[in-house]
This record gives sequence, structure tokens and C-alpha cells, in this order.
Amino acid sequence: MKKQGVVDLPLHGGKAPQWLLTRMKRLAHAVFELIVDEYGVNGAIEKVADPLWFQSLSCALAYDWHSSGTTTVVCGVLKSVIDPEEFGFGIAGGKGKASRNTLADIDALGEKLKLSDGKLEELKYASRISAKVDNACIQDGYQLYHHSMFITEKGEWAVVQQGMNPSERYARRYHWLSLSVKTYEEEPHQGIIGVPHDTVLDMTSKESRGCRRTSVDLAKTEPRELARVYKELSSRKDKRITSDQRTLLEFGMPALEFEKEGDVSQEEVRYRLPSRVNWDALREAYEQQPTNYEQFLCIRGIGPATVRALALIAELIYGEPPSWRDPVKFSFAFGGKDGVPYPVDRKTMDETTELLRTAMKQAKVKLLHKQYLFIP
Repeated sequence: MKKQGVVDLPLHGGKAPQWLLTRMKRLAHAVFELIVDEYGVNGAIEKVADPLWFQSLSCALAYDWHSSGTTTVVCGVLKSVIDPEEFGFGIAGGKGKASRNTLADIDALGEKLKLSDGKLEELKYASRISAKVDNACIQDGYQLYHHSMFITEKGEWAVVQQGMNPSERYARRYHWLSLSVKTYEEEPHQGIIGVPHDTVLDMTSKESRGCRRTSVDLAKTEPRELARVYKELSSRKDKRITSDQRTLLEFGMPALEFEKEGDVSQEEVRYRLPSRVNWDALREAYEQQPTNYEQFLCIRGIGPATVRALALIAELIYGEPPSWRDPVKFSFAFGGKDGVPYPVDRKTMDETTELLRTAMKQAKVKLLHKQYLFIP
């Protein structure tokens, strides 16, 4: 049975104390020595791409059990101790300004990991498109501010990125793994962790497949015609009812399903048309004539407002609704920095780090001894 769970990530300010960071780095280094030795490089990034395992790692490192810093601090610690030449994988990007240096970091890692130019371009594309999908295709109210990419010597990758919702004071974390991504446009995540919401536009859902196809068809339509339809929708008091516009509903399409009449607030959120649409980007889409939704997303200027506008036209005019279900889907070892569920046990944390290091050294000695015994 697949493991599932929910973790809330409230926004917490402040920084991790230096005494804790030092211990986190020592323990993280020892932990990943064991993981790479036991599961290999791909196994290491598979674990990072598991949102609940990542959450447990944060708890084991004694940082925090549920704050937004769980993501940013742990990724920062790992980036500082994971040497690509030692572990066979490295980390690009990070929080804020560091996230904007991801592409440069990928180039630097490419030299250390001896990756081809073609593989580097694939990695850069994966970095850009994963961020684009989580910013534009999953409209849950969270804006990305953290993006870390874990890259192996074979060019496999995992992405751990996080968005924040300042008004609600919560964060949400998105996990990707290249070994599991079949397509970037349909359910590409390993998992999304955070507080569930009632109404979220999810264009990556299988339920949105028809809406994506119609959105692509709309993107290939003359922009002036799109603007006319959009203006008509915007002027209606009830967005569900068509006027003299002939629609597919008139030709046997099933009636649209809506929330209960009493649930007005959700309905208003669901059918709220963006105040601004990037018509220049749609003109570019018309000229490029994308063949699929991924190509549409890659067009410069296509963002959340444009994605939402086409999705609503696809639903309200052509009867192809997107998914409005939120796609968002623990353990303590040494305590947490805020004293929850108890203060960090520094002595035990240091002893455990030394125990892991000693175990690794002994394992390496035994391996060398066995190899020596079999030398002809």
C-alpha cells in the first residue's frame, strides 16, 4: 500500500542557530554516506523525492517538525555537505536568490559530474518546466520562492521546491523525480505536501486532460476571437449561463456540474476570471501553433492568468472542465529547534553522528579486507 500523509508547513521566521547547523551538517553527511552506500545514488535522490521521508529527515536532523524552514534549511544543509565528487550527486539552486542561480549551478555541477552538454540542457529544461508547472498549472495560492535540484552523475534528478502563501502564513512543498516523470503536463509529482484547500485549479490532473486539449486548441485560435469570447464571459453576471453564444452544450454535451447553491464563496473563487491576460503571449502561441500542452506552457509569457483564462473558456464555453481538487496528498529522533516536541538532545545527536561515522569506517575496512583476501 502506498504511504500517504499530510504535513502542514506554517511560515516561521528566524534562522537556525549555529550550534544546531553544525550538528545538522555532521549528521546529514553521515546519513547520506550510509544511504548512498546502501541504496546507491539513485536511491538517495528517490528518498529525497519522497515528501514524507524528507519530512522525517528534517525531524531526524532535529530542525523542525512542520515549519516552512524544514525545506529551506534542510536543502541548504545538504547542499553544503554533499560533495558531488564524493557522493556522485550534487545540488543546484536553493532559497530566494539562490534559486535564481540554479542554471549556473547546473553548469558547475556538470563539470564536476562530467555531464554532456545535451544532458545539461535537459536538466535546465527540467528545472524551468517543473517551476512553471507548479506556478501556473497548480493554482493553489502559493508562489514559489525555493527551488532545489538534486542531480546525479548519470543525469537523473529530483526537484524539491516550495511556495508560500503570505496571507495564510503557510508554505507548500512540491517533490519531483525524473525516474517517475512520464510527462511534465499530467500528474508528474512524487508528492505535494501542505494544508489541503477546498478549491484548487489543477491542470496536471488526469481529470483535466480534456481541458488541456481544448486549451491548446484555443491557444492556436486567432487572439482577437479569443479576446471577444473572453470579454463576453467577463461581462456576464452568471458565468455559467451562455447568452447568444452557441456552445458545444447545445449539441448534446452533458450539463456542467457546479457546487451547491449555498456554497457561493467556493463558486466565486472557481469562476473568477483573471483581470489581466497576456495577449502578447497568446499571439506568440498563435504564431507557434503548439501541438501539446507542454509546448504551450513553454511559450514565454504564459503564466497563471493565461492558463486560468483558457481553462475557464474551455469549461464554460466548450464543456471541458479542469480538475478543481487540491492535489496535496512524521518522526522525531533528537527533538526540534523550537523545543517541540522537546528540546534538542545535543549529546545524543553528537553520539549518533559518531556512531554512523564509525559504522561507515568499519564497513569500508571490512570491504577492503575481503578484497585483499581474494587477491590472487
